[in-house]
Amino acid sequence: MRSEKRRVSEIDYRSSRICRVLGNPTAYQIIKLLMRDGCTPSAIAAKLKLSLTTVSTVLRHLREIDLVRYENLRESKVYSIKDSAVGTILDELETLLKRLRSREY
Repeated sequence: MRSEKRRVSEIDYRSSRICRVLGNPTAYQIIKLLMRDGCTPSAIAAKLKLSLTTVSTVLRHLREIDLVRYENLRESKVYSIKDSAVGTILDELETLLKRLRSREY
């Protein structure tokens, strides 16, 4: 007897991938930094006190889920947020967290 695979809509699947990647505190920090201004991987590493390897890996994951893009310059790539809605979503998440922390259950 074969079991049927449960189908997940593309929107649900892609949304869950974004949540999974943003669940990484380093990815979250990088996104917050990129919301202010575009940066090179080495500038991100310096500002967040992370290794360049870590930053490059996280940027690759963020590119895979289409949250960031880069522009090739002569010496390096400058990364930026692909859509400003990402900032709105992070603001809403942080507002929710504050509300949840202030309530007594």
